[in-house]
Amino acid sequence: MTSPDAVAAATARLATALESRVPCPPVRDLIGTDDLPAAYAVQQGLVRRRLDGGATVVGRKIGATSKAVQDQLGVDQPDFGYLLSDMDVSGQSPISMRPLLQPRVEGEVAFRLGADLDLAEPTLDEVRAAVEVALPALEIVDSRIEAWDITFTDTVADNASSGLFVVGTDGRSLDELSPVDVTMSLTVNGEERSSGTGAACLGDPLEALRWLAVQCHRFGDPLRAGQVVLSGALGPFVPFSSGDEVVASISGFAPLAVSFEEQG
Repeated sequence: MTSPDAVAAATARLATALESRVPCPPVRDLIGTDDLPAAYAVQQGLVRRRLDGGATVVGRKIGATSKAVQDQLGVDQPDFGYLLSDMDVSGQSPISMRPLLQPRVEGEVAFRLGADLDLAEPTLDEVRAAVEVALPALEIVDSRIEAWDITFTDTVADNASSGLFVVGTDGRSLDELSPVDVTMSLTVNGEERSSGTGAACLGDPLEALRWLAVQCHRFGDPLRAGQVVLSGALGPFVPFSSGDEVVASISGFAPLAVSFEEQG
């Protein structure tokens, strides 16, 4: 079992990297590669620091839901992290890269909840009933760990390798759109760099949401009405640079386009 001192040291290491924007060594030397409670304890510590700094929780993200992304990260299971108010860059254009260290981008289906999901084992119908609207989304994933040299506990500790996120305004009810059937194409400066389908996200983005609801209930911090959930990548994440335009075209939604500006 990882000691509280090791959890605190891992939290401090990642917090310093976040604040300085200088990547740090992995934290698995402190928390190991198998102690998931310790990894989530580090994540909680990082989130508390950001809440103390004025951020608020606006939702959750599910990571490593597609086989393509699991292969990219070298992991074999999904994880989750928190979406905070200072991560939401929806509607901003261009988006500043200043907070980012080693960003990548991926296209996803997001859900905004219209009701709490505070159930130990919700059914898929109960999950559907809690969704107010589905939305197109881009997640700008990032790693505070140098060269993305991560194991599963490293990425969990680092708030599931989160960075920023963009959620579109072109929402659809689940009567209008079936998330499992969507297709996604992601372009950078007009060139397709990633593609995938709803079925690539744990078989169905709604199944990913159900998995998340179970985990959040188990951790004593269930999903609440009004929160946004990024359900996971529909295809591989890709690098981008300052000055690039990224467009996610997800069937059933209007295309979601963003651009990025120089760090400064």
